[in-house]
Amino acid sequence: LRPPTVIGQFHTLFFGSIRMFFLGVLGFAVYGNEALHFSCDPDKREVNLFCYNQFRPITPQVFWALQLVIVLVPGAFFHLYAACKSIKQEDILQKSSYTGFYIFSVFLRIVLEVVAFWLQIQLFGFKVDAIYMCDVGALDKKFNITRCMVPEHFEKTIFLIAMYTFTVITVILCVAEIFEISCRRLGILKTQ
Repeated sequence: LRPPTVIGQFHTLFFGSIRMFFLGVLGFAVYGNEALHFSCDPDKREVNLFCYNQFRPITPQVFWALQLVIVLVPGAFFHLYAACKSIKQEDILQKSSYTGFYIFSVFLRIVLEVVAFWLQIQLFGFKVDAIYMCDVGALDKKFNITRCMVPEHFEKTIFLIAMYTFTVITVILCVAEIFEISCRRLGILKTQ
């Protein structure tokens, strides 16, 4: 069962193909070796691991993979419901209950994307600095703050901005899809 709108179909293509490809291929290239090349002064394994865990409480690849899965859940529930009820694609925009359920699933995607956007800001910010100042006081060291070098910080900043952009585009597509459905239901646009 395809989404009932052109925008919904484009969203599926955009979300499913481009965003997942970008994350899977480029995300691994940019973030895949980050922990191995994260180095602090003094360059000791325990200090590097401690500071890396402080710098990245969750790795960006894991966060974005979770985001993709969670955002897919509302649509998956709708499509599972439609498959169990043998709902045809054209019926989704004809019957108010199906339309309402579908709009609710799109609205839920918007909410989940906005929450993920906010969490991404809290976890990663908008820029990755070349130097991370790590508080190593918990290691019972003579020093409390140490400098750590973040590998490929510029590439990571570009990738962060790209992931924010994908989230914004997805939200815009979801809002446009709700608008398209509303226009079809009001008769402003003809149903295909």
